[in-house]
Amino acid sequence: HVQLVESGGGSVQAGGSLRLSCAASRSIFSIDAMGWYRQAPGKLREFVALTTSNGEATYADSVKGRFTITISRDNINCTTYLQMNELKPEDTAVYYCVLRRTWEVAPGYWGQGTQVFVSS
Repeated sequence: HVQLVESGGGSVQAGGSLRLSCAASRSIFSIDAMGWYRQAPGKLREFVALTTSNGEATYADSVKGRFTITISRDNINCTTYLQMNELKPEDTAVYYCVLRRTWEVAPGYWGQGTQVFVSS
């Protein structure tokens, strides 16, 4: 059973930075993309950023220019990183790592989530 293991969440003051990481617990074939969603208290889960396996990235408008997603892979491991700068209180949420394989329309793997809290 494959798991996505997230790390890097925590608390930071507004204007600060955090870096999230997500790695698959074992090798996964046919990775098309990895990315991040988030869910704030009382709100629906929303898209944050996604990168294809060759590094093409897309972002939600709310994080463009502040967040950067990257992907690193070798023959065995695949890890995605989300560098979050200029954090705002409205970025406070549980952040979920996702993985989409080449035949999937939507991500088939989801992580357990990591909490990010931004204080004003």
